[in-house]
Amino acid sequence: MTLRSVAFPTEHGGWGFTFEPILLGLLVTPTATGWELGVAATAVFLARRPVKLFATDLVRRRWLDRSTTALSVAVLYVLLAAAGAVGALVTRKGPFWWPLLAAVPFALVSLRADAYSKNRGLVPQLAGAIAMGSTAAAITMGGGLDWVVSFGLWGVLAARDVAAIVLARGMVRRFKEKDVAHRPILLIQVAAILATLCLVLAGAAPWLSVVAMILLGAVSVFSLHRPPVPAKNVGWTQMAVGMMVVLVTAVGVRLGI
Repeated sequence: MTLRSVAFPTEHGGWGFTFEPILLGLLVTPTATGWELGVAATAVFLARRPVKLFATDLVRRRWLDRSTTALSVAVLYVLLAAAGAVGALVTRKGPFWWPLLAAVPFALVSLRADAYSKNRGLVPQLAGAIAMGSTAAAITMGGGLDWVVSFGLWGVLAARDVAAIVLARGMVRRFKEKDVAHRPILLIQVAAILATLCLVLAGAAPWLSVVAMILLGAVSVFSLHRPPVPAKNVGWTQMAVGMMVVLVTAVGVRLGI
């Protein structure tokens, strides 16, 4: 196993779920703390691959050449994440660790699945994406934004993540010529819109976030009625839609609409 295969994730979807909350946080509160937490979050994301390989070898009670490599790379990433966190502690304007602590249970579910090679299940995928979404709340709280809005932004991303992951899994099954029930997927899209609306009514998210989620739902309906496409195409489409949700939400927060 090469160093590259150990040091960098093999799945593409994780990049979007990592950088979307970082971008949202920086667009809403562009501070030094935000950049430092962005570096820390990126390091944590990159550490997942070597930590997974190392943990898998431990669970199976074996020590391979890749175990040493994975441990070394993981330590390097952890040190980078720690440096970012320390920098954020120095420059912070608010308690950015609140959302990070709230995300720990989700992260543990994802890490446990990684260790037992069950990370392709729906629950671990949802848990991992939701955990990474806490970065947006951490960056904005660290930049001095009210905690209600900060957690609201995390909620918007969580709704988008659940809707996107359920749709993507269905699209991949369609490409593999497996049966896919459209109704549950569409109901999840509606639930995501309603959840975002609740956040707006609670004063935790801008109205434009609802618009973004409606557009996401429209993409879902369109995707389910077009010919199946490879997983790579699904991934790129979801990344584009995710960026749309981030940009529209950030504009909504900055303009108050």
